[in-house]
Amino acid sequence: MAIVTNREKPTIQKPEATAPKKSDNSTPIKRRRINFNFSAPEASNVVLVGDFNDWDYTKTMKKDKDGVWRARIDLHPGKYQYRYLVDGEWQNDPKCESLQPNEYGTYNCVVEVSN
Repeated sequence: MAIVTNREKPTIQKPEATAPKKSDNSTPIKRRRINFNFSAPEASNVVLVGDFNDWDYTKTMKKDKDGVWRARIDLHPGKYQYRYLVDGEWQNDPKCESLQPNEYGTYNCVVEVSN
């Protein structure tokens, strides 16, 4: 997969449901912890941005001793778009199998969180 960069902040519509959904028996559906990992040993700053955090690119991920940047996010079931900002350059997740075109002529990664 070719790495596509874009310096502009993408704007994506947020998912419609912001409050926890309820199942048929009126029990709130729990969020699921999703792990995001991006290998970039030489990078000095990696940020996970997506529609789940309003494309906020101010919170750096944590780098482990092997050079893998990690973040854990609790998400409600649904589909979410995201990308990584690596030292100021947009990059897609090389492990992501689902991409969606964005308004900048590039692609966003898509993660689906199941019930």
